[in-house]
Amino acid sequence: MQKDFLQSDEWMEFQESVGRKTFHVSDENFWANIVEHKLPIVGKYFYIPRGPIFQNQNDNLKCKIFLNNLIKLARENNMGWIRIDAASEKILEIIKNFAGAGLAPVQIMKAPHDMQPREIFVIDISKSEEELLAEMKAKTRYNIKLSQKHNVSVKAISNFQFPISNEIKNQDDKNFKFHIDEFIKLVKITSQRNKITAHSDDYYRKMLETVSPEILKLYVAEYQGKVIAANLMIFYGNTCVYLHGASDDEYRNAMAPYLLQWQAIKDAKEVGCTKYDMGGVKISNFQFPISKKIQNSIRQPADKIQNFSNSWTGITKFKLGFSPETKPVEFMGSYDIILNRKKYFLYRFLQCVKNIF
Repeated sequence: MQKDFLQSDEWMEFQESVGRKTFHVSDENFWANIVEHKLPIVGKYFYIPRGPIFQNQNDNLKCKIFLNNLIKLARENNMGWIRIDAASEKILEIIKNFAGAGLAPVQIMKAPHDMQPREIFVIDISKSEEELLAEMKAKTRYNIKLSQKHNVSVKAISNFQFPISNEIKNQDDKNFKFHIDEFIKLVKITSQRNKITAHSDDYYRKMLETVSPEILKLYVAEYQGKVIAANLMIFYGNTCVYLHGASDDEYRNAMAPYLLQWQAIKDAKEVGCTKYDMGGVKISNFQFPISKKIQNSIRQPADKIQNFSNSWTGITKFKLGFSPETKPVEFMGSYDIILNRKKYFLYRFLQCVKNIF
């Protein structure tokens, strides 16, 4: 059963390391790794990141049993609601049909915000390096070469967890902790620049210390003796995922983020990955010279695409430059299975108040 990394046991182990309880419901046809979230005033809810996963979507009886077991587990643990990330319209329809058809039917509503991006940009990297470079926008190829001309160096840092000598281990530990500190500094610079809220320092430290170094790697770009950009990369199954990135705008002329991505793409190919997931984009409302093929595939006609300015504009332009002919993968977004109406609608009210102020 193919799963997103967010549905992996490794991700659940990390969630537990930062103080969240996790649960699991599955059989041969279904899979749901679940994270418990707590909110002030309204209490707890279940979240199933990029799930649940349905192997056989046509077995109505098993779908019903699975959802009944999921709802029963949530009620036993006093959850106000269950938040899901429906991968497709069909999966959402299954959940709506069977969650509302049990002995105690429940209501399902679109969540007030999506927990994961609705559109992600996944590049086919099974092609040769020459083909991948040829398919990039000319400006992206130029920026990779420019970064190389500036003598920007890129390396992958991992938390070694296999037996090595104490001398080497102590040096590697110092090196690893130094680069974590540098990454966290860059995250703070990036969050201030883009006016977004970053995770806590401990969140990143726990992730790098908990997740296996075979899966999670910290890519750092160094220029003139300084770490000027860094990316957290996940290698899982046949996919390499760009999880988090940060950079120092003071050195933007060195074009380090372009070289970081290109090096990770080459490394991913070397270990057998065929997909490179660059994460979230917003193409549906994006004004950018993309191909007619992509213009025709998005929801709005090309002549009605709106020019808007927000935190997604720059990152979408950056990512599309690596493969402008690639169509983003679209999801249905987050939905809530409501178990306690009083708690849930109080939560919705508080969300509205928060958005106003």
